[in-house]
Amino acid sequence: MSEIVDQIDRGHREVGTRKVEAEEAHAVLLRRTYDARIADVWGAVTSAERIGQWFLPVTGEFRPGGRYQLEGHAGGEILECVEPERLRVSWLYGPDPGFSEVEVRLTPDGEGRTVFEVEHVAVVPEDFWNQFGPGAVGIGWDSIALGLGMHLAGRGMSREESEAWQGTAEAKEFFKRSGEEWGAAYAASGADPETVAATTSATVGAYTGS
Repeated sequence: MSEIVDQIDRGHREVGTRKVEAEEAHAVLLRRTYDARIADVWGAVTSAERIGQWFLPVTGEFRPGGRYQLEGHAGGEILECVEPERLRVSWLYGPDPGFSEVEVRLTPDGEGRTVFEVEHVAVVPEDFWNQFGPGAVGIGWDSIALGLGMHLAGRGMSREESEAWQGTAEAKEFFKRSGEEWGAAYAASGADPETVAATTSATVGAYTGS
């Protein structure tokens, strides 16, 4: 197993629901620890220059109430920013995204280590959720957390390298392992085994092309 694929085991995953705007939303949470000081992790997730190094180019007004846009990806409003502990943004993609928010929480863990949590809460069309479950977004967050970790360790990929990597056997194994772990978290939330198996298979297939 490669070091990159092994990073799947460093994360803790939870699946749940929330009531938002009189609707039921689905929530996925990913937690992992980085060997980096909290100030460094905070800078990596809030600096436009650094976000562009490990994720995607981003533009906007980086203040509470300001708006941001990731190139070719999500955009929204910066809802809350408490340095260096918490960042909450709306996370909107597509012509009619509905309710979708992401919160990043950072906690120091001794000297030179930081616990990173990202929670994504969204109202998802039930037919989509019933087909793919939490892995559809969860694999994406595992990939983002991987990129952040490599950046913090000084081993970040360029955008071209990242795009090329996603077609490799190593990447497909990473997506497969991630999908299986999100399936396990879905099962732990109370989903029935048949639903977990079907949604995990559909999500892994969509990411790996198999």
